[in-house]
Amino acid sequence: MLGNEFLGLNGIFSDVLTLLSMADLGFSTAMSYSFYKPLAEHNENKISSLIAFYKKVYNIIAIAVSILGLCCVPFLRFIVNTDTDISNLEIYYLISLAGVVTSYLFVYKTTLLTADQKNYIVVNIRMVSNLIKVILQIVSLVLFKNYIMYLAIGVVVEITNNLITSKKAEKEYPYIKKIEGDNKVAFELKNRIVENMKSVFIYKISTTVFSATDNLIISIVVSTAAVGLYSNYLMFSQKLLLIEQIIFSAMTASIGNVIAKENYQKRYKVFQTIQSISFILCGIIVVTFCLISNDLIRVWLGDDYVLSKVLVIAVTINTFFSCNLQPLWLYRDATGLYQKTKYIMLLATIENIILSIILGKKMGIAGVIFASAIARLTTYCWYEPKLLFKEYFNNSAKNYYKEMLINILLTVAVIVIGGALSENIRPDNWTMLIFKIFIVAILSSFIYITFYYKTEGAQNLINKVKSYFGKRLEMDNTNG
Repeated sequence: MLGNEFLGLNGIFSDVLTLLSMADLGFSTAMSYSFYKPLAEHNENKISSLIAFYKKVYNIIAIAVSILGLCCVPFLRFIVNTDTDISNLEIYYLISLAGVVTSYLFVYKTTLLTADQKNYIVVNIRMVSNLIKVILQIVSLVLFKNYIMYLAIGVVVEITNNLITSKKAEKEYPYIKKIEGDNKVAFELKNRIVENMKSVFIYKISTTVFSATDNLIISIVVSTAAVGLYSNYLMFSQKLLLIEQIIFSAMTASIGNVIAKENYQKRYKVFQTIQSISFILCGIIVVTFCLISNDLIRVWLGDDYVLSKVLVIAVTINTFFSCNLQPLWLYRDATGLYQKTKYIMLLATIENIILSIILGKKMGIAGVIFASAIARLTTYCWYEPKLLFKEYFNNSAKNYYKEMLINILLTVAVIVIGGALSENIRPDNWTMLIFKIFIVAILSSFIYITFYYKTEGAQNLINKVKSYFGKRLEMDNTNG
């Protein structure tokens, strides 16, 4: 409704505000990690102490983000690269900043629900609020074409979502409301949290800068309108990835429990199961994105918004890594492995920025995206598995690398086969597009499920499901 430049502007704001989120110094990760033990022990006093401590911390962080965010205002015109001047640029930015700042006032209670394996509560509330937000934002754009109204709706709904989630946390854990202001975190506990946070800080900076600089570099090196064109492809990729992320994000606390209580063999068995699920989901997601993205953009927005096949390949590669490494990142968060991967992430970030500038000038948008893939492949993609297997599985990562290589080759083969079979299907309307998506999804699902059905990880999952339903059936028969 507003054009490529405003779409690009939205992407730039997102990256700038993500960079500002580094001001939390990694507390969000350290906080979740610190809740696991007291929750398992039902230590209400320690949980309340932690809540009181984190409340003070996040009030300070909110102030820090506000100050840093305001300091960025004079530089906005240098980052935004458009043919025509965008009026009210600073107002747009400040409204977006307000939404980020207010979120810090509630996060400490929301994290408690997630750490206690009750993330479904957070997800359900967010799902409803997001649906309401999107509907209101669409109406505001269609009827009024007003970007300020669009942003304001997002902020108001986000604050409402956080308030409801916070109240839900108070209801689930009433003791945090009664004594959160009276308790003190023990000196040694506070020191341990701060020490943990120091390790997280470097890691947090590295991962945030790595993921939040692509749009900024594209805007400066190419144009803000180019960010808008790329944003359409990125959004499609991210929504597909969300399917896997929703499934795996709910497992973090459970994995933390497995790591704390089980032996090496059990830990590895659980990892194998999750990895097999990831390989199947990743294959379907990546193949669908690669073969459908240009058709979707053409039908949805028109030929003027379609980008080159080279860009599609670049985004496909990044989508593959983001998707296939989910189990690894799940264990990284649950084990606190980020403490030992902080420097490799810092190296990946530096490599990504340098390569993005060099390749961006030579290849445009695709060059910036390829840079991210190269930086990932040459750093933490090989280092993190090696560390995880050594520290928590007491095993070599050799089989993991072999399985990953097989998955890469299989994905390439399915894309080539699927591309050849669907080459003549060129959708020019939504009906034809849905038909092509159906064909691609069925083909990729069949191939990946058939290929991974007999693997040890998939069999572990199948046996677990059979065991669960067998017990349920036995209980029903007994009750009957």
